[in-house]
Amino acid sequence: MAQENYIEQIKGNDYKLPMQYIPSGSFTMGSAKSEEGHFGDEGPQHLVSVDGFWMGQYEITWDLYNLFVSRELDGNQISNKQNAEVALDVDAVSGATTPYVEMSFGMGIDNYPAICMTQLAAVKFCEWLSAMTGRFYRLPTEAEWEYACRAGTETAYSFEDDSTQLAEYAWYAENSNDKYQEVGSKKANPWGLYDMHGNVAEWTLDQYIPTVYGQRISGVANPWVEGDKVYPKTVRGGSWMDAPNRLRSASRRPSSKKWKRRDPQIPKSKWWHTDAPFVGFRVVRPLKTPTTEEQKKYWNYELTQ
Repeated sequence: MAQENYIEQIKGNDYKLPMQYIPSGSFTMGSAKSEEGHFGDEGPQHLVSVDGFWMGQYEITWDLYNLFVSRELDGNQISNKQNAEVALDVDAVSGATTPYVEMSFGMGIDNYPAICMTQLAAVKFCEWLSAMTGRFYRLPTEAEWEYACRAGTETAYSFEDDSTQLAEYAWYAENSNDKYQEVGSKKANPWGLYDMHGNVAEWTLDQYIPTVYGQRISGVANPWVEGDKVYPKTVRGGSWMDAPNRLRSASRRPSSKKWKRRDPQIPKSKWWHTDAPFVGFRVVRPLKTPTTEEQKKYWNYELTQ
């Protein structure tokens, strides 16, 4: 049914990906200048409407992401494509190269968030997952992400304005012990999503433009800042390395080529950000399935890193 949560699973693997239904609605995007921790790129505030979608209850973990890197289960792609949202041969999906160093940096694999991937890699993971399951998956837009994070609230965090309760909901600089933690080990937000604040920051689809909010008409529907530049793209949510103000619902962060600084490869990998152990992602599935041509637009980001 359209408004039911469900669990995604790839044939031949025990890993389960719970998907939470997020109903359509409107919200005020951005933050007021009076909000503690406010940055200039979070304004002006404006009304945004968003169509319904499902969102991963948790950040994508290494358990699932490594299946995309290894591609060992590609032979288990769904065989009945008659009623599938996606008609795509998994062999046509570009695969990530094996990193030259162990990208969890010893912080944990089982049930821990995958990190250090470029936005291109996150996008291609979504394409791969779509091919494997027959359901259309992609990264969230920045507007979808903030809408889901706020979960009907208008405060700085999804629980209140004051950060004193933050440790109940998030892993961040003050309580993370200098590493990411298992997903879902803190309280969920009001819509049942875990780690929207902290643990790892999360990729969105949008090009990062600091002044983009000032270019919008209030009431805009499903905004998405498409971009043709590799940098910067928009990251949301803050991470285990960040102070509380970076974990606020409205907080935005641009990606940077500096996130590859220690990559010794020439050319540098388009799949991995060696210096971004704070970045991961989660997936969404829109209630209305895009056309085949629209799907390609979400996935074919060869310039996107």
